[in-house]
Amino acid sequence: MDEKTSFRELTPDIILPCVEECCGVSLEAVITPYNSYINRVYGLQDEEGRRHIVKFYRPQRWSAEGILEEHRFLQQCAEEQLPVIPPVILQDGTTLGEARGIHFAVFPLRAGRTFDITSEKDWARLGSVVGRIHQVGKKETAPHRTVCSPAATTGKYCKQLVAQGLIPPDCLDDFQSVCEQTLALITPLFAGVENQRIHGDCHRGNILDRLDQGLIVLDFDDMMTGPAVQDLWLLLPGHLSDCRTEMDLLLEGYSRFVDFNSESLRLVEPLRFMRIIYFLTWSAMQARDYNFEQNFSAWGTQAFWIKEIEDLNYQLERIGEHLSG
Repeated sequence: MDEKTSFRELTPDIILPCVEECCGVSLEAVITPYNSYINRVYGLQDEEGRRHIVKFYRPQRWSAEGILEEHRFLQQCAEEQLPVIPPVILQDGTTLGEARGIHFAVFPLRAGRTFDITSEKDWARLGSVVGRIHQVGKKETAPHRTVCSPAATTGKYCKQLVAQGLIPPDCLDDFQSVCEQTLALITPLFAGVENQRIHGDCHRGNILDRLDQGLIVLDFDDMMTGPAVQDLWLLLPGHLSDCRTEMDLLLEGYSRFVDFNSESLRLVEPLRFMRIIYFLTWSAMQARDYNFEQNFSAWGTQAFWIKEIEDLNYQLERIGEHLSG
C-alpha cells in the first residue's frame, strides 16, 4: 500500500466509526488534526466530553511488534507512577487497532504548557524524571526497535540518502566524505557501550508542565535501544562544552535513581551528528507528502544540501575538539 495514498484515505467517515468500535465509545462528529508529519494524529471527543488523541502510525515505519514494544514501555512506566501517557486498552484487550491496513492507538488527551527551566532545581528535576524512566527501561529489551549506534543506524541512513538520489550531484562527494570521516571517527567510541530502552527523542518540547500535577513526558514514538546519555544531551540548550553546568545538574537528579557512566559523555557530540543524519532520513521519508512540501518547500534543493553539509562538517570539527580536549 502506498503511504501517501493510504494516509489520504483516513477521512472522518473511516476514523470515527473505527475508533468507536475499537474503544466502545460514541464520538462527537468533530475531528481536530494535529501537526505531525511522520504520523497522522487527530483529536477526538466522546459524547461524555472526554477528549482523546488517536495516532495512525506511518505504514512500513514500525512493525506491529515494534509499536507494541513502545506501548509496553509506556505501560510499565505508568505502573511505576511515572508521568507518561499509556495507550487506551481497546475492546479486544490490546492497545493496537487497525484501519484500512494502518495501525493506530488511542490516548487520553493531557494538556499542559512548556516547562520553563528557571532554576538549578528545575534541571535536577528533569534529570530525575529521565532517571526514573531509565530505571524502568533497564527491565526489558525491545528487539524490534531501532538500535542507536553508528553501525546500526547512521551508516545505513547515509547510504540510504545517497541511494535515493536525493542529493544533487555537485554535493554528493562532499556529503559522502563528511559521513565517511565521521563514521570512522565515532564508530569505535560505541564499542562496549551499555544499551537499554530509552525515550529516544527526549527534547524539552516533549516535556510539559501540568503545574499542580507535575511534569509529563510525551511522544515515545522514537523509543529505541541506545545509550542513556541520548536522553540527556537532547535537553541541553547547546553543545556539551558550553553546557557543563546544566549537564551536571541533570546528572545530579538522574543519579538519584540510576547509575550513570560518565565516560559515555564522550558520545554526546557524535550523537548530535547522528541526529542530523536521522533527521535528514526522517524528512526524506515524507518529502513528497503534500503537508511536508507546503511547510518545507526548500527541502532537497542544492542550497539546502550545501547548508546541511556545512553543518555536518562543523559538527565533525566539534567532535574532534571534544575528543582531543
